Amino acid sequence: MTPDDEKLLRRAVELASNAGASGERPFGSLLAGADGTVLIEDHNTVVSDSDITAHPELKLARWAARELAPDLAAATTMFTSCQPCPMCATAIARSGLGRVVYALSAEQFEEIKPATPPLPAVRYEGPALFDEARRPIDNYY
Repeated sequence: MTPDDEKLLRRAVELASNAGASGERPFGSLLAGADGTVLIEDHNTVVSDSDITAHPELKLARWAARELAPDLAAATTMFTSCQPCPMCATAIARSGLGRVVYALSAEQFEEIKPATPPLPAVRYEGPALFDEARRPIDNYY
């Protein structure tokens, strides 16, 4: 990690701190171009948006997929205060970002956050209606 990387990572941590101070969950991220220029930054807005997906990493990945050509996205680095969750990591991969630098690992985060009850189990059933369900896929591809 370079001194410039550390500066940008510190900015992501500052965004997280500001989010926490404003009543949001304390997570922040920014996306930098190949030259280190900050392209966009954001923080968690799960509370104010009443949106369980309003993680900054997901918002930045969506922005990159919408606004950047694939070669530009591949040259970017996301700096984020905490290791992206599985939802965000999938969006980051799909958006074509080139690199992610994070401050806290998921394991470190779990050690310091207050214990939360486990999520209720969701029952999945399927596959079903294969012949019908495949038609839209067959027609698309």
